[in-house]
Amino acid sequence: MPDADAIVTAFVKEFDAEQPDVGTLLAYFTDDAVYHNIPFPPAVGKEAIETTLKGIMEMTSRGWEVKHQVAQGDVVLNERVDRFERDGKPMEIPVCGVFELRDGKIVAWRDYFDYGMMQKQMAD
Repeated sequence: MPDADAIVTAFVKEFDAEQPDVGTLLAYFTDDAVYHNIPFPPAVGKEAIETTLKGIMEMTSRGWEVKHQVAQGDVVLNERVDRFERDGKPMEIPVCGVFELRDGKIVAWRDYFDYGMMQKQMAD
């Protein structure tokens, strides 16, 4: 059985690159995966996830710092700070992520964050 904790750790490390490669990120997902970046509507399937990730990549990644991560079986939860830069403005967004894996790939990913805090940082 693939190590879910190690897979999610590797996935998150992809965001240490300024412009993470969307193709590399997509390889972590099953074809029927769902990414729900709450409060936005869920992206269902790889094509929709690709579109969502490309939107995220409009910002420059400044790395994601995992504060805590726990795994049980095929479920991984992490508390992290996602750092981006958009139009020269740095942003730090506290996030709680929930990952479900199947056969070593992400089948569900849910991120919970304060959208108001993100909007404020974008406006400042």
